[in-house]
Amino acid sequence: MVGGVEKGAKSPHKLVVENATKFYNTKSGPLHALDNYSMTVGDGEFVCVVGPSGCGKTTLLWSMAGLHGLTSGQVTLDGEPVVKPHPQIGMIFQEANLLPWRTLDKNINLPFEIRREKPDAQWIEHLIERVGLQGFGGKFPRELSGGMQQRAAIVRALSFNPSVLLMDEPFGALDAFTRDEMNLLLEEIWLETRKTIVFITHNIAEAIFLSDRVHVMSARPGRLGKVFKIDYERPRAIEITTGREFFDLVNEIKSEIDHHPSGAKKGRAQRVAREAVS
Repeated sequence: MVGGVEKGAKSPHKLVVENATKFYNTKSGPLHALDNYSMTVGDGEFVCVVGPSGCGKTTLLWSMAGLHGLTSGQVTLDGEPVVKPHPQIGMIFQEANLLPWRTLDKNINLPFEIRREKPDAQWIEHLIERVGLQGFGGKFPRELSGGMQQRAAIVRALSFNPSVLLMDEPFGALDAFTRDEMNLLLEEIWLETRKTIVFITHNIAEAIFLSDRVHVMSARPGRLGKVFKIDYERPRAIEITTGREFFDLVNEIKSEIDHHPSGAKKGRAQRVAREAVS
């Protein structure tokens, strides 16, 4: 049985993390990063994960992507274990990670070169137009702004049309104005494609704006705290972030982050929470 579903059978959820536990071997001894973390993500759902710095959010996401293994527990996609990079899972990192010696077009086509497959030119052209990068195909990364590079990273991740998109703080390095633009763009793309998305962020307001549910992680080792269901209608406008209801929800999630750590970890989490909407 896998996550309560017979192996090979269709899972009621798109992506399932079951009792994920991860230890890293370090010079100072084992580092406990995740502790029995479980979550489910429905087909076409947008879920954000927040928590204090160092709580294991990236470890969780990389495990979902099959980029490293768990010490115990498992990740399944449509009922099948994810133990290595999966053709139906796309990943966007904190940095755009465009190869500096390749043009934008060649960076976007890189996944197809690795797979030795022919790019879907029509789909890629549509994505490039969708994110406003038409006419920049011959440019190198150094000739693009940070926001444009992240747009290219989104196109690259979606170019092979995965069913799941994992995003690790992709807009954290952008200025506030560009970040708002990218959040609006991402929601538009999600509304069009209905990809299953798991999005890691330190910014609570961003998590609320984007997601159907917000999962709160405890301080390391990362455990699942409270899950918040977000009921704002879509499409969403940036103006909702100025409302009293939105502000109260930000504070409620901040309080939940503060609730889990103790001792020195609590002080660090409080600082992160105070900065979460900056």
